[in-house]
Amino acid sequence: MQASPLDALHDVMPPSEVSWWPLSPAMWVIIAMLLLLTIMLIVWRYKAWQHKRAKREAISLCAQYQDDAQQLHILVKRLTKHYYGNQAVAGSNQLWASRLSKLSGQTFNAQELDTLYSPEPSANLASKLRMAIKNFKLKEAIDV
Repeated sequence: MQASPLDALHDVMPPSEVSWWPLSPAMWVIIAMLLLLTIMLIVWRYKAWQHKRAKREAISLCAQYQDDAQQLHILVKRLTKHYYGNQAVAGSNQLWASRLSKLSGQTFNAQELDTLYSPEPSANLASKLRMAIKNFKLKEAIDV
């Protein structure tokens, strides 16, 4: 009689567990990319926060000069000069009014801004200037 072929089989040996350490080179690349992406995101957010620091300072100073239209106007000019340079605040009063309107979303005209130099400035000018500081656009093309 012939021997059964099943007698030649041995017990099934399960494979040993695969260790998770050391990591594969692909995992090291993924970890390095995630770390680099996290660092880049942190640097980008920090630069954006630093860029907006002047506007945050102007908004906090706005509370001190609640009803002083001249001081608020000085704050808006300083803010414009900081973000857009000296050329943005130079020029005629009409040109400044149009640039201020474009940068703030409020409507200003030269006659209204002329009242800043009179003994009694316009009553609603201080509130418009406060809103102009709060809504000041930091990335607007003004020479187009």
